[in-house]
Amino acid sequence: MDNLIILGTGIAGCTAAIYAARANLNPLVISGPEDGGQLTLTTEVENFPGFPEGIKGTELVQLCKKQAERFGAKLEIDLVSEFNPINDGYELKLASGKNLQTKSVIIATGASARWLGLPSEKKYQGRGVSACATCDGAFYKGKEVGGIIVSN
Repeated sequence: MDNLIILGTGIAGCTAAIYAARANLNPLVISGPEDGGQLTLTTEVENFPGFPEGIKGTELVQLCKKQAERFGAKLEIDLVSEFNPINDGYELKLASGKNLQTKSVIIATGASARWLGLPSEKKYQGRGVSACATCDGAFYKGKEVGGIIVSN
């Protein structure tokens, strides 16, 4: 039985993994279908502490995952298909067919962008098509976006 399983490899999941690994909990981190979360769709992250010049979303996620592994977290790509309480914790069934048992679970699965399904969306992601107003809104300050002027 694992001490801790963390669901999600975005910033929240990686942060939990770093702290848990440093506390010798030997966490297993399971990434879902969007390994690294929505941050991997962002080209330039300018609002994360420690990077005054900004950093690419994919690079930031890779650094966070590497840091978690440095302290002993194990990372695995799979998908939880079933989650059940058991006597001393939880049982997780994975899409790969693997069954895991753990004393504790941290769910840090974040969110997923809802795309329109246009053929050009993928082509222009990070180059005009955004999935995060908080992350990318500043790029459009003073510009007209969908008939609205983006202000400070």
